Amino acid sequence: MVIIKGAGTKSFCAGGDVKGTLLIPYIALLDGITMGGGVGLSVHGPFRVATQRSVFAMPETAIGLFPDVGGGYFLPRLGGRLGVYLALTGYRLTGRDLLRAGIATHFVEAEMLENLEKDLLGLHGATAIEVGKILDDYHANSKAESDTVFSLQAHMEQINSLFVGKTLEEVFSNLEKEGSEWALTQLKTMKKMSPVSMKVAFRQITEGASKSLQECLKTEWRIGKRMLQSDDFHEGVRAVLVDKDNQPKWKHSCLEACTPETVAEFFAPLPAEDELQL
Repeated sequence: MVIIKGAGTKSFCAGGDVKGTLLIPYIALLDGITMGGGVGLSVHGPFRVATQRSVFAMPETAIGLFPDVGGGYFLPRLGGRLGVYLALTGYRLTGRDLLRAGIATHFVEAEMLENLEKDLLGLHGATAIEVGKILDDYHANSKAESDTVFSLQAHMEQINSLFVGKTLEEVFSNLEKEGSEWALTQLKTMKKMSPVSMKVAFRQITEGASKSLQECLKTEWRIGKRMLQSDDFHEGVRAVLVDKDNQPKWKHSCLEACTPETVAEFFAPLPAEDELQL
């Protein structure tokens, strides 16, 4: 058995990545901020435990990146168009929202984690069934936030009907035509993001719906190698993380300026020796 958790209570993991395959139960305790590499370390595992301190987001398009760490695989499998919405807007899910969205498999109150770990570590030769039973019991006894509803529940119909189309321009058009305060707020948020990052993410998630995890990771390796050298990534890091003026000057001023040919370059095969080997 492997239990992975953050050091302290602030974050599970907000960056970095690990490659590996396990044949034993793998439990991720998402107690705190879960972004970037923290998502990659947890979301592909069979047991993902959220607490009332959990905060999940895919904020990459705000810094000129894309939802990597297997985002092309798990985001289109969240149901409806929720994954597309999360990738394009960077919307934050907290607490039980992770469970309701499908990011987490269980919800356990943070105060119970110490006892949960003891019970899990008390198993000898633990099987997935035994681990699942313990997690199910703790989940059933965790009442925090049980009287709340999914924070996006009131807008799921809009998300599923508006965040659709063959192109990202169609999504923007849908939001403009719908014209509600909520729709226009989402549009305003996305207009702050890197146009090329959003277009790459949109294609990545669309194609990832029919790919295996391994295929998605190989595609993301290609995108990542190129995007790390892009103008938008360096500008996004400057604006959001270094100078913190939150006024990035993206290479493309609008969606239309970022052509399909520009997007396709990120997905093109690399030289054979540079491709990801899995």
